[in-house]
Amino acid sequence: MTSESRHVPVMLQRCLDLLAPALERPGAVVVDCTLGLGGHSEALLTRFPEAHLIGLDRDKEALRLSGERLAPFGDRAILVHAIYADLAEVLDGLRIPAVQGILFDLGVSSMQLDEADRGFAYAQDAPLDMRMDQSTGISAAEVLNTYAPGELVRILRQYGEEKQAKRIVSAIVREREKEPFTDSARLVELIRDSLPQAAKRTGGNPAKRTFQALRIEVNGELSGLERAVPAAVDRIAVGGRIAVLSYHSLEDRLVKQVFAAGATSTAPPGLPVVPEKYQPKLKLLTRGAELPTEEEIAENRRAAPARFRGVERIRAARL
Repeated sequence: MTSESRHVPVMLQRCLDLLAPALERPGAVVVDCTLGLGGHSEALLTRFPEAHLIGLDRDKEALRLSGERLAPFGDRAILVHAIYADLAEVLDGLRIPAVQGILFDLGVSSMQLDEADRGFAYAQDAPLDMRMDQSTGISAAEVLNTYAPGELVRILRQYGEEKQAKRIVSAIVREREKEPFTDSARLVELIRDSLPQAAKRTGGNPAKRTFQALRIEVNGELSGLERAVPAAVDRIAVGGRIAVLSYHSLEDRLVKQVFAAGATSTAPPGLPVVPEKYQPKLKLLTRGAELPTEEEIAENRRAAPARFRGVERIRAARL
């Protein structure tokens, strides 16, 4: 299966339209911080023929596939093996002080969900890996088999918002003493068996929250995002725009907080005139988080949880 045939970019038209005023300028540079299979990037390079793109991804297989997809654009696309938390370092290495557009499509990619041996999908049995970059870091199996019970409870509660964390972790600890965890099917069955009936009736697959929590822990997703979004605000040029697609409340909340802070005056209360250095540096381009349309969800069910936010840089760095 080709990357084009198995990947439908989420809220593609909305991303293009929001970034358009910044990317229609000659020589504009846009960073796709989550390249994946290159669907958003291909559309950006096609719609804005004078723009250049920098694509970041930690997954080497994604870089290979997207590289094939974007090859027709030649040197207009530079692909880098990096995580979005390293955005500033990547731009420094390329000697680019500021860019006109930045796109984040957060969460796990379609390719990672579809590749059975990656262990991201709870609907099919696979090794419990969940690393977006399989060349480094610890796997989900190692987390399950080695973390202290209290740490596992924290992860499930904090990253999965799992109310039954203690019950699930008790079952995990009991079972790992008999035999270490290696595959996803055993974990899914354990979660299903350990939950009360009432907890199984709502919210879809009962393993969803645990798998989300493990994936976030394995890949350091939230800690990386805490670095990446402020870095994006710092490196976007005046008149430049940032678009973010989030897929769960933890991501969206973090993005919302950074954007709201940038769009708020920092002046002490009571000043008759607000000096320039206290003025907001960002303008919110979306009212709250925008949702995908019913048509988009029908075309791509993975778009259903998406939350979209955008901002424009309206002032230079404060003095």
